[in-house]
Amino acid sequence: MTHASNAQGSVALSKDGLPDWLDPVVRAVETVEPVQLSRFLPPANGAGRQSAVLILFGEGERGPELLLMERASSLRSHAGQPSFPGGALDPEDGDPQGDGPLRAALREAEEETGLDPSGVQLFGVLPKLYIPVSGFVVTPVLGWWREPTPVGVVDPNETARVFTVPVADLTDPDNRATTVHPSGHRGPAFLVESALVWGFTAGIIDRLLHYSGWERPWDRDRQVPLDWRS
Repeated sequence: MTHASNAQGSVALSKDGLPDWLDPVVRAVETVEPVQLSRFLPPANGAGRQSAVLILFGEGERGPELLLMERASSLRSHAGQPSFPGGALDPEDGDPQGDGPLRAALREAEEETGLDPSGVQLFGVLPKLYIPVSGFVVTPVLGWWREPTPVGVVDPNETARVFTVPVADLTDPDNRATTVHPSGHRGPAFLVESALVWGFTAGIIDRLLHYSGWERPWDRDRQVPLDWRS
């Protein structure tokens, strides 16, 4: 069975041989409802640009970790913002309602971080979500980094850095806060690896930690401004 391959081959989801510590994540992915993840859901009329992100769990020196990247500060949208690897579906990725998002998540991760998709075992997909500001309909695809390969910045014009974050740091109450967007929208944030993870990416991490039972109590009244570095 092919776990992952290029756009031409088949790509499948498999839960075979996952590490035990991923069990709570697998259960959460199987049971979570769209409205439990976000109040922003895809338009009923099918509008929006289909895209996918790869939520990649690996095993690091300090236990479970997630792969993130920081977008280049020169980019027009989401400049300097940490995110999961990902992007819009290409025609060759295939059916947006089928396994197109799986291929897109792997392809984009390879293009952005240089990882070898053949070492990634995809095991789950979260409900499609919507990013109103960009009009993207996003399919979060979850993977287990079965055979880790070196990663790094492929194109400095698009990516400032590629890094992993231990789940232990994401669950540490000292690293958690609430951001307040100039629009007034409040959302969860993580201060990790000298980065402020906020917005869509932080929202997914926050919900995954919550529904996996990994969340620890944290001070939701602690606020971090979005211009925290200036």
